[in-house]
Amino acid sequence: MLADMTQKRISVAPMIDWTTTDYRFFARLFNPHLYLYTEMISTSALIHGNTARLLRFDASERPLVLQLGGADPSEMAHCARLAQDYGFDEVNINVGCPSDRVQHNKIGACLMAEPDTVANLVQVMQAEVDIPVTVKHRIGIDDFDSYEFMRDFVDTVAEAGCRRFIVHARIAWLQGLSPIQNREIPPLRYEDVYRLKPDFPKLLIEINGGITTVDEVRTHLNHVDGVMLGRAGYQNPYVLAELNELWETPVPTRAEILAKLLPYLESQVENGEPLPSLARHYLGLFQGLPGARKWRQALSGKQHLTVDEIRQAGERTLGIIERMDTSN
Repeated sequence: MLADMTQKRISVAPMIDWTTTDYRFFARLFNPHLYLYTEMISTSALIHGNTARLLRFDASERPLVLQLGGADPSEMAHCARLAQDYGFDEVNINVGCPSDRVQHNKIGACLMAEPDTVANLVQVMQAEVDIPVTVKHRIGIDDFDSYEFMRDFVDTVAEAGCRRFIVHARIAWLQGLSPIQNREIPPLRYEDVYRLKPDFPKLLIEINGGITTVDEVRTHLNHVDGVMLGRAGYQNPYVLAELNELWETPVPTRAEILAKLLPYLESQVENGEPLPSLARHYLGLFQGLPGARKWRQALSGKQHLTVDEIRQAGERTLGIIERMDTSN
């Protein structure tokens, strides 16, 4: 094993419309060690919307982090209390999202330009809860792209009591690039994130951005305290299973994962949840394997879908894989 994994963390990034409770239950089936995150949820949505629905989760998802988007101290403190009351293990402040809507509300990546504001949020939230309050941010924004800018941001927020920083290793261009482009166009600067650890040896530094394989995770863990996977953990979720190697624990098979998913889907149908919208989260189960396309077709674009149809599609796909393995 590369390192003492009791001192390291692997997590799946918060992704709007993707890391719902139905995906998170699925992700947990691959790996018992991961930290999972909610989507970014705005404080206004939690305060004025259907709080219970927004914060619902299955107990198996824990350890689970609620990511908040907001900048009003009283609202953030209130929502941190909600996180603790509902049983979340941690609450995270989004200082990385570059979308126009988020900027308009003065939250997300634009807060990197206001480290004192973020520091104040950390203080008021920590005063209300016992669970950790953490920050996820970029390495910079727009022309504020030097290592020194990020270092000073971290220093200010750490002085307020934050101990864990999750760093997306790209700057965010708040003007001229869409959120999708901001995940792809600015170059990755892993070395800048690495530099934070010797500069702040008592802080916990976690790296995010463009990480897709177990070998890449191993490399990053030589430099920082944790690794966060984003789209790779959603589009090809079996990489989450392969990460069990780091803890020297068994890697579940896709057949085992499917067998545990089906009862969950049955319970969600009984609760009135629409199965076609849930099924979109499971399209990557057989990514890269024979039969993967037929699996996706069986689950996609359906107005009506049953658990039995999903079971049959899974069995057909597993049969294709087994026949290919035998012939080889």
